Amino acid sequence: MSLAKTIAPHIPYLRRFARSLTGSQPSGDAYVEASLQALVADPSIFPTGLPPRVAIYKILIRVWDSVDLNSAITTRTAVFEKRLDAMVPRARQAFLLTTVEGFSVQEGAAILDTTAEDMRQLIDEAGRSIAEQVATSVLIIEDEPMIAMDLEGLVEGLGHEVAGMARTHKEAIEAVQARKPGLVLADIQLADGSSGLDAVNEILTRLTVPVIFITAYPERLLTGERPEPAFLITKPFETDTVKAVISQALFFSAGDAVAA
Repeated sequence: MSLAKTIAPHIPYLRRFARSLTGSQPSGDAYVEASLQALVADPSIFPTGLPPRVAIYKILIRVWDSVDLNSAITTRTAVFEKRLDAMVPRARQAFLLTTVEGFSVQEGAAILDTTAEDMRQLIDEAGRSIAEQVATSVLIIEDEPMIAMDLEGLVEGLGHEVAGMARTHKEAIEAVQARKPGLVLADIQLADGSSGLDAVNEILTRLTVPVIFITAYPERLLTGERPEPAFLITKPFETDTVKAVISQALFFSAGDAVAA
């Protein structure tokens, strides 16, 4: 297969990424065009040993680092883009690569030509930046004390505060009545045999709030028979994954609220 056919399916996603980086489609397209021109001029710059999508993103980042096509970006007022602007460039790139583009930490590290550990630090930095702008209170619905404590420390480490801790359906509803949270982290199977899913569904009749399910039973949610959750983490979880998904949930849910 020719190089052109190899990369062609990835160009629309590359344009999306470039637009997110620059804040405007024309500016983003200028970077994509410059990347493709560089590749045509010297095909040897296409990284070998990497998946094609990873390789073409890597080329765009190299072009981004080497030229300034984006010296005159129009003023933007969208909250979504303002939050991106608040991040330092590399943290912004790491956040977009993993949350919007769906790359793994290892793939993102290859694109940014860094280590997986540095990539995780960049994602953490992005998370803290988002927390500074959309800091909120978090309700944790979890019946295992050690996991609940881990989540509490993780949430507070990102700059948020814990609105309440609940081990049962009843405790979850009482916690919401006492204080409305800005985010819910919920297990499915709770201490008294009650359902975290039922608790969340009842909470959502009272307020609109992003929910992240953290469960050892993802098959109970991924049935295809009802609207499936946008944010789902399977136990046992990686701390980095939870941090990234919390940042993603708050970032995009706030953007949806503005759009609405």
